[in-house]
Amino acid sequence: MKVKDYLEEKRGISILSTADRDGKLTTAIYSKPHVMPDNSLAFIMRERLTYHNLQSNPHAAYMFIEADAGYQGIRLFLKKLREDDDPEVIAKMTRRNLTPEQDKQKGPKHLVIFHIDMILPLIGDGESTVTLA
Repeated sequence: MKVKDYLEEKRGISILSTADRDGKLTTAIYSKPHVMPDNSLAFIMRERLTYHNLQSNPHAAYMFIEADAGYQGIRLFLKKLREDDDPEVIAKMTRRNLTPEQDKQKGPKHLVIFHIDMILPLIGDGESTVTLA
């Protein structure tokens, strides 16, 4: 199954992990990423620790744990490609419904786009049934 189809079809918890230039880690719950036409992943990020880590270290790990019974899901190893700060692009991709005032209070948003370097199942190091193409 393609990453795009998998993430659209499955319900579960999304976790994104990053490290700063010194290797100090952080992990955060995120909304499911947007899968772009070129199979890159895009996350909308506020200027918090995860975003700041990516300014000095482009690598991240994303884990999706399915809501179903058992331990099913995927792990994606990512590398930041670029950012897009266009408010119109970000507004079109935003899923959360906040008033403009609430949104502004939470701070600036950035669209951070990643290349998927590797896909593994949630548990183990075997091949995942989820693929890029």
